[in-house]
Amino acid sequence: MISHFTRSFTTACVGCALLLLGCEEPQSSPDLPRVAIETQFGSITLEIDSVSAPVTAANFLRYVDDARLDSAHFYRVVTMDNQPNNEVRIEVVQGGLGNRMRDLRLDPIRHETTDSTGIRHLAGTISMARLQPGSASSEFFICVTDQPELDYGGRRNPDGHGFAAFGNVIEGMEVVRAIHDQPTDGQTLPNPVEILSVTRVED
Repeated sequence: MISHFTRSFTTACVGCALLLLGCEEPQSSPDLPRVAIETQFGSITLEIDSVSAPVTAANFLRYVDDARLDSAHFYRVVTMDNQPNNEVRIEVVQGGLGNRMRDLRLDPIRHETTDSTGIRHLAGTISMARLQPGSASSEFFICVTDQPELDYGGRRNPDGHGFAAFGNVIEGMEVVRAIHDQPTDGQTLPNPVEILSVTRVED
């Protein structure tokens, strides 16, 4: 017969294992929209937090539903070694329309800070690239590792407003890392990684 101690110990071990697994793949919600980015390196599946970041999420989903990101690219990779002039260094891959497809760009959106949404820049977080607050439109990035300096109050941007995070990778971080490992010219990919399609994932 299994003792009460053995049952408790086994339950605790299973709980710890699940917590460890959760660090690799964030818990997802069936109520939030999912999007698949198909690249030449494989697929990245995102969960878009339309509840916590409604403005930013709606903007990204409009690009998806209009097929505006099909044939776009990941064109910028930021590593610890290619930002010598930055005191605060980050690790991200950036994609979007770039300059090649800028005619498909929509109007900029209101800036939703991490302070208001509660979505932090962790490994796998997707967020909007921008210059000044309120200038984000079509360009986005995915964090390769935890990036707290990109949150509201972080030091990466002098204005302190951080970037607008709006979801996270739930499958395909190995593809994100493969893109991040590509050789660069500065922070630019000489051979941009093509985004074949970006579509909603239906249940």
